[in-house]
Amino acid sequence: MLEIRPTCENCNKSLPNHSSEAMICSFECTFCKDCVAVILQNVCPNCGGGFEKRPTRPENCLTGNCVEKYPLGSRIVHKSVDEDKFQKILETFRDIEPRKR
Repeated sequence: MLEIRPTCENCNKSLPNHSSEAMICSFECTFCKDCVAVILQNVCPNCGGGFEKRPTRPENCLTGNCVEKYPLGSRIVHKSVDEDKFQKILETFRDIEPRKR
């Protein structure tokens, strides 16, 4: 089950459950759309993978699988991207389709 982290790892922007700005990689590293597009260029600085829009956890409990029963994550991971260290990762993966990295 997704943790649904509350903020962008790079800029610490709030990314609540309903945010359309939240992006995640396959390891659930969480960044906002702006950081993914402008700084990261769709390359995760932690794993080299690509990003997808993070889904939202349902608020309607009709099925029993909802935010009330399965609360959102509260762990904030804030470690601004070291652009110098990230440059090598970016150069390696930027031109390779995420599914082929």
